[in-house]
Amino acid sequence: MSFDEFSLLKENADEVGLAWTATPSVRRATLDLDDGRTISAIVWGDGPPELVLLHGGAQNAHTWDTVALALGRPLVAVDLPGHGRSSWRDDARYDPATNASAVAVAVSALAPQSRVLVGMSLGGLTSIALTTRHTELVPRLVLVDITPGVNAEKGSAIAAFINGPDSFASFDELLERTTAFNPTRSESSLRRGLLHNALELDDGRWAWRHHLGRGASEGREGRIPWDNAALWDDLSAITVPLMLVRGGDSPVVDDDDVAELLRRQPTARVEVVSGSGHSIQGDRPLELAALISDFVG
Repeated sequence: MSFDEFSLLKENADEVGLAWTATPSVRRATLDLDDGRTISAIVWGDGPPELVLLHGGAQNAHTWDTVALALGRPLVAVDLPGHGRSSWRDDARYDPATNASAVAVAVSALAPQSRVLVGMSLGGLTSIALTTRHTELVPRLVLVDITPGVNAEKGSAIAAFINGPDSFASFDELLERTTAFNPTRSESSLRRGLLHNALELDDGRWAWRHHLGRGASEGREGRIPWDNAALWDDLSAITVPLMLVRGGDSPVVDDDDVAELLRRQPTARVEVVSGSGHSIQGDRPLELAALISDFVG
């Protein structure tokens, strides 16, 4: 099954009631990395990108499609290493600091004057690492339902979904499993997501595009193979304006995490999106877009 990756955008708009006149200016960009791999991104709009969006683990840049349509601003949504159209790593290292080195190449080339970096889940942890290592690239930071306080218990539902079979007999089987783990999302939304996040193998079976969904990845062991707690010190060192957006129904960020974030960043803005789980960009994209727009100014 093949398709134009931008052919489904009208479905995104229709599902949330956004006005549609024509397909916006949007393109795929792929950049070479020093080690021979590539990092890929979706570039929205014709002007200098104002925002950079980083998705969560086992997702890809298209998770932001509805948010990007709602924002209506020039922006770049990056595929993290090992995800989407970006190259896999032979060592399956997708920790925040390693990711940040590759993402910095994409941001420097595609959005050097962006006004805000938005990172969700693993993309948020990567954003923390990027901000402390490449401050010149991050004027403002938004964390979407993530802090360094995440652990295996808080992320157990996500791990259970990722740690499934390496491949599936059919697209419908993959959709059935995805629906079981996302009962509040529409089938059309999940189908779109899978068309972006899975591919048909030569034998007719289906598998995830991301490396976390393959046996070679440490993420398959149901644990986080790096120390997130160490990122609290990175977060303390951040000097740019910071906003945390929590999903009201998400277990990934708890009150203790918020208290620790505010202890380390007393001026941080904290918002809660009611009726949303961990993936706020999928559950409540318009609300998230509004918060981001307000934060950008």
